[in-house]
Amino acid sequence: MQTTKRVKNPGKQRKRLFNAPAHIRHKLMAAPLSPELLAQRGIKTLPVRKGDTVRIMRGDHKGFEGKISRVDLKRYRVYLEGLTREKVDGSTVFVALHPSKVMIKNLNLDDKLRKAVLERKKPIIKKKVVKKTPPKKAQEKKAAAKKEAAEVEEAFEKITPEVEALEETVTQEEPEGATPEKLEEEKPEAKTAPVKKPAAKKKKEEAEMKPAEAKVEAKEEKPKAAKKIAEKAEEPKPAAKKPAAKRKAPSKTEGGT
Repeated sequence: MQTTKRVKNPGKQRKRLFNAPAHIRHKLMAAPLSPELLAQRGIKTLPVRKGDTVRIMRGDHKGFEGKISRVDLKRYRVYLEGLTREKVDGSTVFVALHPSKVMIKNLNLDDKLRKAVLERKKPIIKKKVVKKTPPKKAQEKKAAAKKEAAEVEEAFEKITPEVEALEETVTQEEPEGATPEKLEEEKPEAKTAPVKKPAAKKKKEEAEMKPAEAKVEAKEEKPKAAKKIAEKAEEPKPAAKKPAAKRKAPSKTEGGT
């Protein structure tokens, strides 16, 4: 059997089409089936044969229905009964149609081989998604998780009445007129811990503070000195002492020597 390969070159495609063998030409003469036949047979397309009733789907003769009178494999054309045209000389000729332009309405099942083809082709069935059953381990894990959830719910239900009773006792012990706002106001303010500064920063701050302190001290000392000077000025001055008389040195004559 001759194998066909996909070719992108249009010249090669035409060459393959014109030089195709009979079994490949037969497949190229396929036409789509009507919706009724598709539902009945489960097949989308089939090669046309002599005796099939066909309906034209596009072209100048759209909507015409008739039986196929002849199939031309050489030219890839189909001829219908009653579909003719007049030539210039007055003679009538059958109109040639490509099988892709028609739709098969009824099938001719006189040939046994065609019946075998219909039986061989499988109907189009949509695949159903079947959920896989999880393995035993997964099932066991799910069951264990469900049991744990049920136990937790039971324990919570048992604890709830005790919690409610405690809440009631707490509300009773609260002083009258105590509101959450007041309680928040009465709460002692949290003492902020002093931030420890590194030694280098401390030295810098001390060096900056010394000249400032010295200036303040100098300002304080100035008025004190002025006060002392004023006080001294107000005090009475003591009387001036007379200078003592100078003793005269004894003369030689007075000594009697």
